[in-house]
Amino acid sequence: MNINCNGQIINLTTPKIMGVLNLTPDSFYDGGKHKDTASILKTVASMLEQGATFIDVGGYSSRPGANFVSESEELNRVHGVVKLLINEFPTCLISIDTFRSKVAEAAVNQGAAMVNDISAGLLDENMIATIDKLKVPYIMMHMRGTPQTMTQLTNYNNLSKDIISYFGERLQQTKSKGIVDIIIDPGFGFAKTIEQNFELLSQLELLQIVDKPILVGVSRKSMIYKTLQTSPEHALNGTTALNMIALEKGANILRVHDVKEAMECVTLFNQLQK
Repeated sequence: MNINCNGQIINLTTPKIMGVLNLTPDSFYDGGKHKDTASILKTVASMLEQGATFIDVGGYSSRPGANFVSESEELNRVHGVVKLLINEFPTCLISIDTFRSKVAEAAVNQGAAMVNDISAGLLDENMIATIDKLKVPYIMMHMRGTPQTMTQLTNYNNLSKDIISYFGERLQQTKSKGIVDIIIDPGFGFAKTIEQNFELLSQLELLQIVDKPILVGVSRKSMIYKTLQTSPEHALNGTTALNMIALEKGANILRVHDVKEAMECVTLFNQLQK
């Protein structure tokens, strides 16, 4: 499974790590940590040194119940950061985490290599056409509603089948536009209860029928810290445990806050495969 990122062919048969860079004041774990250039560059330098292939830059918190952020505010948060990172780390592959086509286009024009959309194009009718124009890989996630409403939309006939059907429908639209570099994200924590998150992880291999690379993002999420009766700050061990399970069930990319520990999972997983 290969994707083309700014001319670099990335083979996802060997799992890769995506480091999270939140430029938001209210993200559930690292909100407000990256307020200035120095802290941004230090964080990204560390993630790249530890083995991250991608850096996911976001200016809109999508945690359950997150405050609405205007398009202009989101643009203001990410403006210049992608260019800053490309100038400092020329080979860095930046993913822009947004559901807005204008934010995606602005970031790609500054050097971002892919777009990570929590809504798979359903929250912006111009997103799919924009991806077609930009010719970049597109991560489409499963979600219902918006970050403000998704906790009320957790009724499914059959969780895994419904998610597979969702991706089938979304892929039909991208296929009609000739978009081929697609990655799917089942959306842990998005319009799913804790029990449903574990059901989804236990059946993750079923998503391979979609025949697209799979991204898994469970890093420090409530499915971990609420189950362990702790907090996001103390959920690294649980994250590591579930990341290994995700790899065993077919994950191609792990989206994480802690790159070093995730890379250790990948190294051990690769050794197991030998």
